[in-house]
Amino acid sequence: QVQLVESGGGLVQVGGSLRLSCAASGRIFSINDMGWYRQAPGKEREFIATITSGGTTNYVDSVKGRFTISRDSAKNTVYLQMNSLKAEDTAVYYCQMQVLTSGLRRYAYWGQGTQVTVSS
Repeated sequence: QVQLVESGGGLVQVGGSLRLSCAASGRIFSINDMGWYRQAPGKEREFIATITSGGTTNYVDSVKGRFTISRDSAKNTVYLQMNSLKAEDTAVYYCQMQVLTSGLRRYAYWGQGTQVTVSS
């Protein structure tokens, strides 16, 4: 089994910053893509950013220039640095990892979600 544990969410004012972390543990052989998604109340879950094992990143247009995704592959951890936060960034944030398990099977695992609330 593989578990993803997120941390770093909370309440912040408009214009503030937060850093989310997501650490994977368990029967991991390797991890390919790591990413972040979010779901606001009454809306579908949306893609935020991904980072490949080679460090290539991709962002949704609404967060470009404000959010930065990074990873520490040695720690099986992905980060999301969020700056210049806006009220519309309020959502539950989820990490996802494409994991090759020690049994050499590939699965997409999700974190439990962490609430980010941006107050105006």
